[in-house]
Parts: sequence; structure tokens; C-alpha cells
Amino acid sequence: MPDKKNLKQRINDGEVIIGAAVPLTATRERLEEVIKQYPYDYFALDSQHSPFCEHDLVNICNIADDLGVDVQFRIKHTRFSFMLGNYLDLGPTAIEIPQVEKESTVEEALDSFYLPPVGKRSWLGGDAKGFKEFGKGKNLSEPEHRLGYSNWWNQYGVLWMQIESINAVTNSAKLAKKGVDCLSWGPADLSFSREANPKHPFKTDDDCVKYVVEQLQGTGVKLAIRHYQPELRDKYIKMGATVLLEIPK
Repeated sequence: MPDKKNLKQRINDGEVIIGAAVPLTATRERLEEVIKQYPYDYFALDSQHSPFCEHDLVNICNIADDLGVDVQFRIKHTRFSFMLGNYLDLGPTAIEIPQVEKESTVEEALDSFYLPPVGKRSWLGGDAKGFKEFGKGKNLSEPEHRLGYSNWWNQYGVLWMQIESINAVTNSAKLAKKGVDCLSWGPADLSFSREANPKHPFKTDDDCVKYVVEQLQGTGVKLAIRHYQPELRDKYIKMGATVLLEIPK
């Protein structure tokens, strides 16, 4: 596998990482056009609020792999965190779980995201990230190669928990468990939550961002922000976010 720093290492090191939101049906031509606009670090795909076909995910992950760009995938629902291994078998590098509220969700996600001996993810299929490259000329049923891929994946895959409520913001430090790379932002649902709790001291989205940045200090977990507008990039970097997501032109 390549020796250069991977996406997980770059995120963990606090580098500024910028992604491009693209549809699951994006063509190779569109993805090539997007990375010509800006050298994005990852493509972000959404199934939570969009139609989802597994074949589309495999296809776009294969195209992105050819282009040297990682893929982040937001799953359909919080309660599907037990299925992360199944989603990862389709090719993404990073998984995002929406509307995380409970530590138990994080613990379940960690188990299904990481391969043994770190987690409990089941052995995988041929479309999983890096599997074909890693397996060239090797018998992956042999322990040394099987464990070699497992150790590689556990240092490669990126796991995000999306916090979208006052409760999640308040408990962000508890959700930032070892193995979680990012807590990501859900501004729309968080606005509903703030409006339902008008007496809470967090009055604005920025109040919540500042609080979470403080809570993440010393944890190694980074803050990811869906700001979508490139002109807001500098604002959130100054506030402490290091992983950003934009909508390309």
C-alpha cells in the first residue's frame, strides 16, 4: 500500500481537509470536473436524504479510486450503525452516522467499523477499499495476509459521528471515543433542537461550534463542518474546524 499519509492520518494530524458533496449518480466526467475546480481531499455521498443503490456506491467508489480521491458515505439512519461493515464492503473510506445521541451508538459503530482485533467487523468482499490492491498475489486466507489487511484498514478507515442536537453537543466529549476520527455538524436539525430549547445557553450555531471545539481539545477527535459554501471556509477554520464539506460548482 502507498507510504504517503492517508486521509485518516491527515485528519488525525489536524491538517485542513476539504471535501466535495456529490450525488451517488455522479459520472466520471463530473467527478473529474469537480477535482479540476479544486484538489478536494474526498467526495461526500449521502444516502440519509437521497435515494441509495448499492451498485451506484460501488461504481462511484471505483471511479474515485481511479482518480485518487477518497469517498465518505453518510448512512441512511442512526440505527443502521450495526451495518457499517456491509457499507464498507462497497468501497468507501469514511463512514458518517447521522443524528448520534448515545454512547451506545458510538460503541456499536466502533465494533462494526473496525476489523479484529480492534473491532468485530466481519471479513469482507472484493469491493472493500484497498482489498484488491492488498490481495494481489496473496492468499488472504493465510493469517499473515488476513491480519495484514486488518491492521492496514484499522489505520486507514475514517469514522464520523454527526451531532445534530443540543443533547449531542452537550455530551460531545462522551461521544468522542477512541477510534472516532471526527464529530461532524448537522446545522439544520441542530437548529430545530435549539428552537425547542429556547432557555438553553447555546443560542446560536456558533455557540455550539465553540463549545464542541473546547470539548474536543486533547481527545484527538476533530470537528467536521458542513458549511457547503466555499466563502465560509476561513470562518470555520478560524473557529477550530479542520474537516470541511462544500458543494462544488
